[in-house]
Amino acid sequence: MLTGKVALVTGASRGIGSEIARTLAAKGATVIVNYNGSAAKAAEVVAEIEAAGGKAEAIQCNVADFAQAGEMISGIIKQYGSLDILVNNAGITRDGLVMKMSEEDFDAVLSTNLKGAFNCIRHSARQMIKQRGGRIVNISSISGIRGNAGQANYSASKAGIIGLTKAAARELASRGITANAVAPGFIVTEMTDALSDEMKEKMLENIPLRRYGTTKDIANAVAFLASDEAGYITGQVLSVDGGMA
Repeated sequence: MLTGKVALVTGASRGIGSEIARTLAAKGATVIVNYNGSAAKAAEVVAEIEAAGGKAEAIQCNVADFAQAGEMISGIIKQYGSLDILVNNAGITRDGLVMKMSEEDFDAVLSTNLKGAFNCIRHSARQMIKQRGGRIVNISSISGIRGNAGQANYSASKAGIIGLTKAAARELASRGITANAVAPGFIVTEMTDALSDEMKEKMLENIPLRRYGTTKDIANAVAFLASDEAGYITGQVLSVDGGMA
């Protein structure tokens, strides 16, 4: 259980992030539902959590902005007195072949997906060190492990998440802080709904378990890594992909 813990989940207004927020709240955490542009959807997630008896608050912040991320996290600490769990989930895609990819599309994805995670870790670390404890869980991807054609920017950002996770784990371990990554495979979300049936069927052929993953599959893994039971696990990448990787 996570009773008494304060958790920040970035990019939590939809998809995997919203499921993580609901799952952590169901286990007793007070959850900060971060969003950038989807205020209505973030409010829905908060309402769902509260209707189920949990505690949550929505906070708007573009995590790619170093100063904004700092203001958000300092505000959370000031209001709640601690920050025990950080889940870096915020991410975007700007797919395209590398030979045609624009500099803007490459920079945008790296800025949100990788620098956003760095920004939040950077601003959270001092409080977690002060508390002599904390859980950092970064959402990577199977694309960051094996690459994916048409996603050079996304794959690079998610591979970078793995390196960031391992470095943070080594730096923060002596203060009782763990840092781990979860690497989802093909997970059914609004983003994947846009794929053609042919593409979905092709993906299914590459999944040994012969089923697509759900957002709950990812949320359960995150909840475990955020719990006391995972206190001796750090610097690891947990693939939740049905065996794809």
